Amino acid sequence: MRAGAFLYPWDVNGDPAAPGRVADLGVGQVTLAAAYHSTRALTPRHPRHRVVTAEYAAVLYPPDEGRWARRVPRPHRAGSWAPGDAYGEAAEALSAAGLEVHTWVVLAHNSRLGAEHPGTCVVNAYGDRYPWAPCIAQPAVRAFLTCLAAEAAVRPGAGGTELESCGWYGLAHLHAHDKTAGVALGDAAQYAMSLCFCRDCKAGYAALGADPEALRAGVCDALEPVWRGGVPADATVDELLGAEPAALTLEFRARTARTFQEEAVAAVRAAAPDGFRVLLHADPVTHRCGANAGVDPAHVLGLADGVVVPCTGGTGLLAPFVRHAAAGSVVAANLTVVGGMGGSPGTLAEDAARAASLGANELRLYHAGLASDQDLAAVRDGLSRLG
Repeated sequence: MRAGAFLYPWDVNGDPAAPGRVADLGVGQVTLAAAYHSTRALTPRHPRHRVVTAEYAAVLYPPDEGRWARRVPRPHRAGSWAPGDAYGEAAEALSAAGLEVHTWVVLAHNSRLGAEHPGTCVVNAYGDRYPWAPCIAQPAVRAFLTCLAAEAAVRPGAGGTELESCGWYGLAHLHAHDKTAGVALGDAAQYAMSLCFCRDCKAGYAALGADPEALRAGVCDALEPVWRGGVPADATVDELLGAEPAALTLEFRARTARTFQEEAVAAVRAAAPDGFRVLLHADPVTHRCGANAGVDPAHVLGLADGVVVPCTGGTGLLAPFVRHAAAGSVVAANLTVVGGMGGSPGTLAEDAARAASLGANELRLYHAGLASDQDLAAVRDGLSRLG
């Protein structure tokens, strides 16, 4: 079973032992960040540092000035945490160790974009902007993200790409010093708080026959019991919003996500060599937002070469993708192998076998750079037992 591990360039650059250590895990592929959001990350084994602070969303290579000339918005280069062609340097070292390198590209999750261009953000029903969440209904946002997808995905020597956040982003973010857990929001409330009411989304709702202002007010009314703790966490979107508003918003958002995914994948394929694989990080529940964007499984597997599916804590999201996977499609089970982040590296062999029995044909391991030595030893043992 083909296995790949996620890495950041700063896990590798400046640490000559890193490529061999990753190869010794038993993985054949590394999914290496080429465009990434802001983060603070441990580097437990690096000889020069222990914590890397990526201050803003950035590309981790020198962007093509010709491509971005006169374009607004445009990507930012990383600062001191990933100077120069950090991606290219790490990719070359990993390839020399016998590892196939694919790019890891984060799209609709960019707080720098929202800070500099507030009009690009998702705007919730209360008028609050989410600066980390670009609205994919806006033409300028889509143009920026599809251009970014093509450039960041197709780096020299890469065998493929994995596109994260290729769809709607919303409330859930784990923002810096996040303090949004005071009221428990179930899946339906997360959806309601992630609905966008920017100008373009209002126009989209109106095109489907809705009064956008009445719809916005109705969402606020539906959320009032949530703030009082009166809505069960397992309430459905239909139960929370009502069947008609739920169907209308989902129709608009699903169509918007599908066309954005089509544009992003088409842009990557146009720039890529033959044989280049395009995978999306995906959730089969269409209304969900975030890094694993909600998708229509049949549509996305007819569009891309496969999906990376979150499976930490359970493999229940695999089945809808497996049902629609054609011969040659990738359904990769993504398992967290960092014990301190809720992963279970000690049960990797059993978890992988369970995923394979349900139809997964590849593994992704999150995250080889963040894991402790003990976690990596468990990964090495688990992969060796898979055969």
